[in-house]
Amino acid sequence: MIDLHCHILPGLDDGARDLDDSVGMALQALGDGVGTICATPHIRHDHAVEIASLPARVVALETELARRGIAVRVVAGGEVAQTQVDGLGDDELRAVSLGGAGGWILLEPAPGPLDARLELSVERLKARGLRAVIAHPERHADADLEPRLRTLCAQGCLIQWTAAFVADPALREPVARWAEMGLVHLLASDAHSSRFGRPVALSAGFARLRETLPEATVAWMAREAPAAILLGEPVAVPVFG
Repeated sequence: MIDLHCHILPGLDDGARDLDDSVGMALQALGDGVGTICATPHIRHDHAVEIASLPARVVALETELARRGIAVRVVAGGEVAQTQVDGLGDDELRAVSLGGAGGWILLEPAPGPLDARLELSVERLKARGLRAVIAHPERHADADLEPRLRTLCAQGCLIQWTAAFVADPALREPVARWAEMGLVHLLASDAHSSRFGRPVALSAGFARLRETLPEATVAWMAREAPAAILLGEPVAVPVFG
């Protein structure tokens, strides 16, 4: 499996506190069957992340994991705040695109319900040759969530839900409805540490989706779609329902 949203780089944002914490996250991934992690530090006004430093940080972590014999691949990326899109240059956006391939941006909606401002940000990214993966819509739920997500899908976005949210037994019914509607395209851990909060784990979320969706569709979500995203390639969404 491929985790497209994970704060695994140490000492950078509100993610892994230090190298040992990053290593612990990689071990969690390995234990859950996650073979590739896209490191997505916050690109947001409240985190002083130096974009130019990210490639070297990714290499340093991969080198340490290899030294310890941990077979988890780490690739470059970023979680770009909706409010930061217009302030980033084309080279900066490419540098924090998922996989560093210049095709897809992991876009973090502004706090509160999804609204037309997010749709405008998506259009501005499209004008610059970039597609958007919308991060954790469950945090922005209100009465208009479903129509807003349908609009974003019509704009060519992919919707990434947090795996732990999807796996929550209390949310089985709404998750099944959203999956059947074709509003669930990707799962990611959005993990921030091996010591607290959500682990680097996807399998329970995909197991829940298998209750509603065909195995081929879940396999597309777990491997085919994220692999194409990391290469910067277009992604054809299968027919749901």
